Amino acid sequence: MEGFIVDPRKSTPEDFQQGMRDVKLVFEINHTMPYTEEYDRLVKELFVGKIGEGSRVMPPLNLVCANMVTIGKNVMIMGGCLMMSRGGITIDDDVMIAANTQLISNNHDLHDHPLLICKPVHICRNAWIGAGATILPGVTVGENAVVAAGAVVTKDVAPNTIVGGNPAKFIKNID
Repeated sequence: MEGFIVDPRKSTPEDFQQGMRDVKLVFEINHTMPYTEEYDRLVKELFVGKIGEGSRVMPPLNLVCANMVTIGKNVMIMGGCLMMSRGGITIDDDVMIAANTQLISNNHDLHDHPLLICKPVHICRNAWIGAGATILPGVTVGENAVVAAGAVVTKDVAPNTIVGGNPAKFIKNID
């Protein structure tokens, strides 16, 4: 999967403002009662409107680069989700993401640690990500796939399959 490099040492004032905006909104979301108009407004503002109808993001949430996340319709993201989104995260319709998951689309360069190596994460339609799973940069989780609880996904997951373990390995096909 195609990636790109970001050097935070060369951040613009706009980058800084975006980061501060995200931190403040995430804090406010994490301290607002869910299932209220205020909570829904804050979530929509955080994701700059790129969250589909019927989708829910439960607190607590930890997120970097919210403007790089797109969430489809009828998505459920349970509490404790970490989204490191510099490389982009796309979550298609009808996805379920359990508690304490990590969606990570960037990592640090091995030799020049401040550099971020960014590759998008894509969770396809009707996928289910189990509790405590970690999805690493550049991974696509296929349509109708299931990632078992606690799995660390380092490679693409084929549609209609179940993967689990660390690193995640094929378990079985879904009929």
